[in-house]
Amino acid sequence: MRIFFALDLPEAQRDALALRQAMLPLPRRVNPEDFHLTLAFLGELPDAQIEAAHEAAQRVRAAAFTLTVADLGLFGGEKPRLAWAGVLPCPELDDLAARLSAALRHAGIELEARRFNPHITLGRFWRLPPPEKMRLERAVAETSFRLDPFPVKDFAMFRSHLGVETGRYEVLMRYPLG
Repeated sequence: MRIFFALDLPEAQRDALALRQAMLPLPRRVNPEDFHLTLAFLGELPDAQIEAAHEAAQRVRAAAFTLTVADLGLFGGEKPRLAWAGVLPCPELDDLAARLSAALRHAGIELEARRFNPHITLGRFWRLPPPEKMRLERAVAETSFRLDPFPVKDFAMFRSHLGVETGRYEVLMRYPLG
């Protein structure tokens, strides 16, 4: 199974973010039902490692916190490939991600060696023609917003079901905070 740990978004934030997404000239959009903030991506794992990851996540102790989704960005530099919504700086979120990563590594799970960069993916795309790229870059640069803060009381283990158009994500287990 293809596994990751993430924060789910409440319906109000999901709906508000879907409105922002609809205003962007994205060639390929993520289904708003699939909006999430990834804490750790594990990839394809056999059942024994999934169980080890679950046990590691159960041992994570972190405080509940409040999170605020704000502003947009693009990953990919000169050749953008992903549009995202960010979050305001949140030490508690950074702490949760660090504690989860440490617990997973301690359990023998290999993680990508990249810096935690919290975001919610709004769209993925490849090789935008210059006019479309410019239109998207302008729309992102001109869009500033801040959604209402929301409480984060848990995180979840998700399974990714890959499809032709987009992935579908299924919550396998939730882990309480606080």
